[in-house]
Amino acid sequence: MTVNQLVTSWDSNQLNLNGHKVTILLCTLNEEKNLPYILPLLPPFADEILIVDGHSKDNTVKVAKSILPKARILFQPGKGKGDALRYGIQEAKGDIIVMLDADGSMAPGEIPRFIEPLLNGYDFVKGSRFLPGGGTVDMSKHRVFGNWVFTTLTNVFHRCKYTDLCYGYNAFWKRSFTSVNFKGNGFEVETEINIKIKKSGLKVAEVPSYESERINGEGKLHSLKDGWRILSTIFKEVV
Repeated sequence: MTVNQLVTSWDSNQLNLNGHKVTILLCTLNEEKNLPYILPLLPPFADEILIVDGHSKDNTVKVAKSILPKARILFQPGKGKGDALRYGIQEAKGDIIVMLDADGSMAPGEIPRFIEPLLNGYDFVKGSRFLPGGGTVDMSKHRVFGNWVFTTLTNVFHRCKYTDLCYGYNAFWKRSFTSVNFKGNGFEVETEINIKIKKSGLKVAEVPSYESERINGEGKLHSLKDGWRILSTIFKEVV
């Protein structure tokens, strides 16, 4: 599998969507304090802002409606990040779907960088914190090491050439993604998606992305439990 690493920076003024509609997908769970920073930064060319909420116990939905009345808000039928993503992708109305976290760690200003390769023949574009121009201030040393181990194992056992496995900033054509039948519900979902993309033969590009610290609240990733689920997914998908 060839994964092209694209390091060119993109400008929203360069985008020519040729009538293709864009959905920005945000999965939320108790993000009321982060949405005021994220929603105003979403690009105006997006045709749909789709928020899939995991039945937040705070005012996430109320805040989203007040800041962005045009946003379409759905409640996920099950639990977990994978379930929310699956439901959001199914319900999205756009031809192109961009998915990013709602905690402020992923910059909405990078969205044109993810879309541009799709308009030039790619099926799936994934962010990488480890390409030139990317970076992170939100990963401890043991998480960086764990991600490197998981990425290396995936590249070896699944013949991929990824530089960053466990990162959920992605964009793709909805029509192409129908062949990626992912089933995970937890944080192993990025790993499963990346492996199944390879199996589906989709044309993949990586672009540099910078991960900031979560603005408010605590992350929902549990290193040991989720690390085990990621490792299990890597070997389970070897056929």
